[in-house]
Amino acid sequence: MNCRPCLPAYSRRRRPAAGGERSATRPLSPVLRRAWRRLPLLLVLCLLPLGLSARTTAERHGWRLAVQSYTYHTVPFVDALRHTRSLGVKYIEIYPGHQLGGPWGKTAFGPETDRATARELARYALRQGVRIVGTGVLASDRDEDYVKLFRLAHDMRLSYVTCEPLLRQWPLVDSLARHYGLRVAVHNHPKPSLYWQPQALLDAIGKLGPHVGSCADVGHWRREGMSALDCLRQLNGRIISLHFKDIVAGEGGAKGYHDTVWGQGILDMPALLAELKAQHFKGYLAIEYEYHWGQADDEIRQSIDAFNAQCDALWAR
Repeated sequence: MNCRPCLPAYSRRRRPAAGGERSATRPLSPVLRRAWRRLPLLLVLCLLPLGLSARTTAERHGWRLAVQSYTYHTVPFVDALRHTRSLGVKYIEIYPGHQLGGPWGKTAFGPETDRATARELARYALRQGVRIVGTGVLASDRDEDYVKLFRLAHDMRLSYVTCEPLLRQWPLVDSLARHYGLRVAVHNHPKPSLYWQPQALLDAIGKLGPHVGSCADVGHWRREGMSALDCLRQLNGRIISLHFKDIVAGEGGAKGYHDTVWGQGILDMPALLAELKAQHFKGYLAIEYEYHWGQADDEIRQSIDAFNAQCDALWAR
């Protein structure tokens, strides 16, 4: 009886032909060839959420630092990715209007970006070790801009869209978010923004689900004379993401305040972080450093170090 095991067809080898010649092994199927070519990208996708080094205390508790690309609006987005990775940050928000650079030249990201470009941009970022997790801030009276940007966000597998819709646009924005499985983070630009104070936002979204909430810019609240800590408390349970920062009085910033290294300004960073912990917040805290444009990497690194030290102390209590 022939007891030779029955191997899969692609692993069998024919016996040498007469004359000592050996036949070639069977080539990989087209499906396997495509999978092999995509292996490096798949590895990046698997490893990126875990990080290439030990996770920080903040990451272990569901807090992820990101960069809002407006921090680097004076350079193309591909350079913003390089800055982000050099800071050790693995996530980024892309703002509508950011010139892409690289293979896309002067093309700017936004609602008019074609879907193929958006998908390739997301893959390009992953190859640089950075994941695009959100986009914004979109504030447009054109309904079609929301339709297009939410579709792009879905194509790019983003987590949320940051925006400031008109009140009449909420049924559309809510339906788009539900359709595409995206979260909506409403930003609080200073006056005359509709949502400059928390109660205005709560009045607008009070009947909507938990997928809609605040992109809490703690600096803008203080610029409007409000307590950032009280504003966070007022929005308990409705915070989707943050534009986190510290500010100090001085020229070169909005309404007489400019960004500074976290912990060196007028905001009480330990109290703000303790409040987020008390609310069981999970999500992205985006670094939006609006000072010393293009030359603030050292200040941002100091801010990241201060953030990590505060988180270590917060969870050591």
